[in-house]
This record gives sequence, structure tokens and C-alpha cells, in this order.
Amino acid sequence: MKRNRLIILAAASFLNILCLMACAQEHATNEKKLTIANTITQTTVLLNNEKGNIPLKSLDKKNIASVSLGFAYNLVFDSLANKYDKITSFSADAYKDSLNLNDLEDDLKYFNVILVSIDDKNITNTKYLNFINSISKSKSVVVSYFGNGTGLKAFDLLKSPIVWTAQNSTDAAAIVPQYIFGGIAASNKLASTFSAKFALGSGFITTATRLKYTVPEDAGVNSNNLKEIDAIAAEAISQKATPGMVVLVAKDGKVIFNKAYGTHTYDSTLPDKVTDIFDLASVTKVTATTPSVMRLFEEGKLKLDTNIGAYISKARTTPMNNIQVREVMLHQAGFIPFIPFHDYVKAGDYSRDSTAAFPTKVADNYYIKKGFFKDFMWPKMLNSPIRTRGQYVYSDISMYVMKDIVEHISEEPLNEYAYENFYKPLGMQTAGFLPRNRFAKDQIIPTEDDKYFRKTLLVGYVHDQGAGLAGGVSGHAGLFSSANDLAIIYQMLLNKGTYGGEEYFKPSTVDMFTSKQSAVSRRGLGFDRWDPDSSKHYPSDLASPQTYGHTGYTGTCVWVDPSRGLVYVFLSNRVNPTVTDKLSNLKVRGRIQDVVNKAIDESRK
Repeated sequence: MKRNRLIILAAASFLNILCLMACAQEHATNEKKLTIANTITQTTVLLNNEKGNIPLKSLDKKNIASVSLGFAYNLVFDSLANKYDKITSFSADAYKDSLNLNDLEDDLKYFNVILVSIDDKNITNTKYLNFINSISKSKSVVVSYFGNGTGLKAFDLLKSPIVWTAQNSTDAAAIVPQYIFGGIAASNKLASTFSAKFALGSGFITTATRLKYTVPEDAGVNSNNLKEIDAIAAEAISQKATPGMVVLVAKDGKVIFNKAYGTHTYDSTLPDKVTDIFDLASVTKVTATTPSVMRLFEEGKLKLDTNIGAYISKARTTPMNNIQVREVMLHQAGFIPFIPFHDYVKAGDYSRDSTAAFPTKVADNYYIKKGFFKDFMWPKMLNSPIRTRGQYVYSDISMYVMKDIVEHISEEPLNEYAYENFYKPLGMQTAGFLPRNRFAKDQIIPTEDDKYFRKTLLVGYVHDQGAGLAGGVSGHAGLFSSANDLAIIYQMLLNKGTYGGEEYFKPSTVDMFTSKQSAVSRRGLGFDRWDPDSSKHYPSDLASPQTYGHTGYTGTCVWVDPSRGLVYVFLSNRVNPTVTDKLSNLKVRGRIQDVVNKAIDESRK
């Protein structure tokens, strides 16, 4: 027995040594990467930016194409650009039979911003130069030039912005798009004269306005101190707490960790990817409904101390009438937590086929009858008993109510309002309701294999039964997103309402909604917060009192810690194949959050 114990200890010690070697190796590798990146950024110059087109603004008004003119690292360039907004890729190599690239120019007719990448090998190609000059007459063009500065003279007559770097490598291809979108600030001038136009001292200065994608060391964090995330993720998967997950960490406006683990389901070979789309569950409350409330509040259209009946005519003859909006946002309105609407569905209420009588799709091969929400669900909520007014009782009904108020005031559906006002202008490509209408099934992570209600594996249809019966768009659930998109909107909140050079909220609005607003609970307005009861360790042992965000039933959370400059995103599908509490029992979300908190705290010593 003693010998076996020695073998186990020796094996564990060997694994620890291997881990330390791997960790040290990763830290050293990232330090080298950072040195290379800094060398590139110290010599990259922004030219021809008199009109201030760079960094790009108003993404909701832009349809962007990326055109490679023989550039070898265009896949890396486009991958980074796609983190900021949807980019459609084109390559001149596909138009070799076109003598003057007229066909390529014709294919760009639907795009108003063209990102052109070119290197020294192709800078003297007359066909390419004529193409650039031609499209720049009618479209907004940004040229990324990788190579010796002597090639700049080919652009003496061009008025479009140019981002020039002397490096022609994968590292440079990953850095230049970040200048274009504002992930990195331009700060350099030409160190020598290359032509009459591009003379010594030429160059424009910009400020960083969006997330930067980099290594932990760029934010002062040692990669070694984040390795435990891998171990916690492996434990969660092996313990069947969740089939897979995506973790993203942004510090000081820099995404320093974004990793996917596991597979879509336990019996799937499809690995989770960082671009995959998850059912956010109650994170919907603070990513769709609450920002919409904040916007309408800021515009003076919604008042927190006005009663529900002032906004919802149907509520005027119900127990809800005199309850104030502020009480609803604080979960102190006295609403019951939820109503199990799926238990009320009878055989004649649904159909396996879509017809005029059954128009609302709840899941694959499941359609609810017309008017089920309006005639049954909504009246049942409006007339539900008010039992605990003034006390904190977390209720999904609160956000059904806030959705309806938002829609009455804005005069459009919540999903459209959130998309138009936040997701599209912020460059969030995946965030939205009803993802099966926009994305391939393989990009969406499945949730429950629903044996009881919908009798199918849910892929891209909201897990929450009530939200499903409401047609997939609700105030408390129904939003889907990738981790990167969530990082964008929560970085905007961490920035006190600004992102991409545009103001979405006044700082006072962000402070008000995200700070503690209740006398009887830890809550802000809509937002969940750090719990002052130290026995609860919520949301994690080391979370600061400034921390705000929300969790989701499907195994998700987003937390912002202004004291650490932190945005932490955790996405999983812990309800697959069926609901389990293991993710919470193992404290996976909080433990990973504390690995990050410790790493940041260590960097400050």
C-alpha cells in the first residue's frame, strides 16, 4: 500500500513538474509574442487619416469587405477583423482570369467599406494599383500595406487611409486590423522620407476605442497564473457538470484569455469553439431588457417611479396596476417567481406542423396555437397574486413586464430594439434572439434533450419553457450570443457607456443601474451584484464589492469588476442532456473567476 502511495505521489510530482514546465514555456512564449507585437506596434504608422476615418465608427452603417491583393496572411487578417464586425472576404487570386479585376469590383457593389491588404511582392502590380484607385472613387477604402516603406510612393495620389507596417508576418496581420477598428491606438510617425507625400514625420495619432486581442502579459498578467482554468474546465467536463464551455477574460480593455473546452454534447465529436453561440438564459435580463430600459430612462421616456398601469393598459384592472417600475427592476414587486406555463399545455394547444392556427414555433416540430401568449399566458401573469411586495423575491415575471413596457414605449419588439440600438452598432454579430433564423445549427450549442415538453434536443430554441411558448423572444430569457459579443457590450458598460468612439449611455446611468439600489437586497436595477454576506461567497470568494453582472440557468454568467478592470464571461450548457446542479456544486464559475482575480491581484504586487 505504501509503495502504491509513493508511486502515486511520484506520478503527481512528475505531473506537477510537467505542468510547471508547460506553464513556464507558455509564459516565455507569450513574452516573446508580446515583444514581437510591441516591435510591430512601435513602427506601424497610420497615414492619410485627415478625415478621421480610422478607427472606424458607426458600424451599423457599414457593410465591410476585406480584399486580399496577393497578401499571404489574409486569413489571419480577416479572422481578427471579424472580432469587431462582420467581414466578407475576397481574394484577387480568385479573379486571375480577370485582366483588370472588373469582376471583383462588381462583386463589391453591396459593400461601402473595403479593407485592402497588399504587400511588397504585389505593390508594383499595375492591375492591383488601378483596382485600388478605381474603388476608392466610390467607396470608403482602407489600405493595409505590409512591407518596405519604399513601396508607399505607389500611393502618392491615393487619399484613402493607409496603415503601414514594415513587417510582413502572421503577427503583423493580427495587429493591423486592430488599428483599423480601434483596438490599438496609432501613435507613430514616419522615421524617414519615402516620397514627397510620405515624408519624415508624417502620421496620425488615434485613441483606442474598442477591445484589443492580445496575450495576458500585455495586461501585466502572467500566463502561468491562468493555467488552473484548464484544470477546472477539465474537472467540470469529467464530472459531467457540462459537456463544454467557453471562457473569456478581458482586462483593461484587452482580451487576454478566450478558450473553448469540451464538445457540444457528451456524445458529440463536435468541439466547442470560441465563436459558438450559447443560450444565455437569464443573462438576457441584463444584456437585452435592462439596457433597453436604461436607454428609455435616459431619454426621459421611461420613469422608474411611475406605476406599471401607466405603461400597460391591460394592467390597469389587475393587482399589478400600482406597482412602480423601480420595484419591478429590483425584484421587489411581490410577483411570484414563475409560472410553469408548459404544464398548462393541452393536446389541442400545439401541433407538430406549422399552420395558420399554429403559427408560433417553440422548437423543431412543435408549434403552439395562435394567441397562446396573448390570451392565456399574459393575462395569467398580469393577474397573478402579489404576495411579497417590498421583499426581494427573484421573479421571471418581472422581465416579462419590463419587455412589454419597453415595447409600448419604443413601439417595436424588444429583439429589434436591442439589435438596432446596441448589438448592430457595437459590432456584435451573434447576439440576438431566434438564432436558428440566422446561423447554422452547428454553430449553436445544444441545451436540454427535452423528454417532457418539446420531445426534442433543443438547438437554437430557448431552453426556458415560458420564453419558448412566447415565441422565443422574452425579457427574461431567449437571448443567444458568443463570448466575444458579450465581452463587447460589457466592456462598453465597464467604460461607463462608451465604445467604438460612441456614447451609448451617460456614465451616471451606468453607475445608477449597476450599483446597489435596494435597501433589502444586494441588487442593482436589473443587474445582480456582489453579495455582502461573506458566507455566500457570491459570485466568488475574491470578487470585489464593485462586481456586477448576472448568471443564467443554462450555465452562463457575465461579471464586471471595475476595481480590477475585468470583464469575465463564462458560457456553458450544463442543462445537457438534462438539468444537473454539478456546475454549481463544484463552484466552477466562481473558481474560474477567482483564478482570474488572483492572477490580476498578483500582477499588482
